[in-house]
Amino acid sequence: MSIVSTVGIDLAKNVFSVHAVDSQGLVVVRRSLSRSKLSELVAQLPPCLIGMEACSGAHEWARRFTMFGHVVKLMAPKFVTPYRKSGKNDGNDAEAICEAVARPNMRFVPVKSTEQQSDLTLHRVRQGFVEERTATLNRLRGLLAEFGHVLPLRPSELHRRVPQLLEKLPARVATCAQDLLQHARGLQEKVLQYEGEIKLHAHTNALACRAQTRLGIGPITASALVATVGNGRDFKNGRQFAAWLGLVPRQYCTGGKTRLGHITKRGDPYLRTLLVMGARAVLQRAVTLTDPMSRWALAVRERRGYHRACVAIAAKNARVAWALLAKEAAVA
Repeated sequence: MSIVSTVGIDLAKNVFSVHAVDSQGLVVVRRSLSRSKLSELVAQLPPCLIGMEACSGAHEWARRFTMFGHVVKLMAPKFVTPYRKSGKNDGNDAEAICEAVARPNMRFVPVKSTEQQSDLTLHRVRQGFVEERTATLNRLRGLLAEFGHVLPLRPSELHRRVPQLLEKLPARVATCAQDLLQHARGLQEKVLQYEGEIKLHAHTNALACRAQTRLGIGPITASALVATVGNGRDFKNGRQFAAWLGLVPRQYCTGGKTRLGHITKRGDPYLRTLLVMGARAVLQRAVTLTDPMSRWALAVRERRGYHRACVAIAAKNARVAWALLAKEAAVA
């Protein structure tokens, strides 16, 4: 064990594959372990470099292994795939991870703290309630349409008009409609409850308060930013952060010709969605304001259209947000 320098671990639910090499690249350990035995093995190793794919449970394992004195690096699975030499199985995946983590130009995923993951849990559960509420209201709207009652898309209209229609519906249908409406109201209460907790965190966290100074970044977006990237110093600059979020055009360059396509949509879709939604609010208010940001946003909309302008504003806000978090600067 004293000669191990780099370890690759293929994570799973119950059976984990470990591939370890020495400083010369010779295989020292190649075995499969149960969940209970993995911590024991890693605790016996001398301080070394451990690589894992960023997947379910990876951040918790990274925190545990760091306590043993190891340097732990997480990577996106798509960056590990090119290093797999043959067929896909757990052993070959662990070997590929061991090879990839030692590459000097590899891109790594920051290890999240327990607090960051706790904050993200609030966001994930809230988003789940929002999606379930939307699905419930759509189900209710479709049910009523079967009986000739086509209602507007606004949830407020459903809550207002469905009680008025109950007497016009068959008894069993009215019971179903009432249950769906009550379920949607319960989900709405949960959404508001989680939003309150998220906003409370955003108002008490210094980094989140700093991010909210940017127009188009509210408490929910600021909380998600801090919970996802912390102080942002794992990124070299704002352009790299915007590219990580997938807010930059996809490049296809060959033979000296540069072609730019749609945005890549890489990175965290939830955070990207929040930034784009905030950009829509900025563009909507821009017609009543005269500040440089609003004038620039209107000019982009005039040249490129509404949707491209929203993405451009979101990308700009992402860059400025990175500067606010990483450099503690007030950017105009």
